[in-house]
Amino acid sequence: MTSTLNKNAAPPSAQPAEIVREYGPFPGAERINGVTHDGRRVWAATGTKLIAIDPASGEPVDSLACACDAGTAFDGRFLYQIAESRIDKIDPVSARVVASIPTPGGGSASGLTWAEGSLWVGQYRDRRIHRIDPQTGAVMRTVELNSFVTGVTWIDGELWHGTWDGDDSELRRVDPHDGAVLERLQMPAGTGVSGLESDGAALLYCGGGTSGKVRAVRRPQRTRP
Repeated sequence: MTSTLNKNAAPPSAQPAEIVREYGPFPGAERINGVTHDGRRVWAATGTKLIAIDPASGEPVDSLACACDAGTAFDGRFLYQIAESRIDKIDPVSARVVASIPTPGGGSASGLTWAEGSLWVGQYRDRRIHRIDPQTGAVMRTVELNSFVTGVTWIDGELWHGTWDGDDSELRRVDPHDGAVLERLQMPAGTGVSGLESDGAALLYCGGGTSGKVRAVRRPQRTRP
């Protein structure tokens, strides 16, 4: 099932993103691709290894050697990592790849997150987010968007994605049904967003591409009725 984007809807004005902390660069890591959060640590994909970062100290506390050139996700037990045209399921204890599935689009995948028992995969140039079966890689539904897609995350029923075009990048909250932009957080000029994940609470963690940094951005808080 494909969700049709309402192209006539005017997007809201962008608000400045509140960056509360920066981590890195890290030794031996020239760039940050995907990011995820396992409930305690932030994991960052650097191309040749995943590094686990203590969010309190900002120091690396673990690493796993693996191909990791795009998005990363965590399902509560396993890490999932985009590596070219596949998604590897990795046991973080043994560092063993226990399964692999194909990415939608045969290699154009960017962001990755876990939600509602499924993997959600961003496609950068195709401007789409797919919900896929984590066992087979089959596409279950697609959300069409009007901007490039880097990182992807869900938090409190909200679908967010990163977008990066030249020197401009934003975090965008979108309607998961029709892809309409509901909220925009604008990053400082020249600050890219290459991956995105929530800590399940107040922060959104953003991969910083070739800066080699991970940035924590405060998520806007909602007024509860």
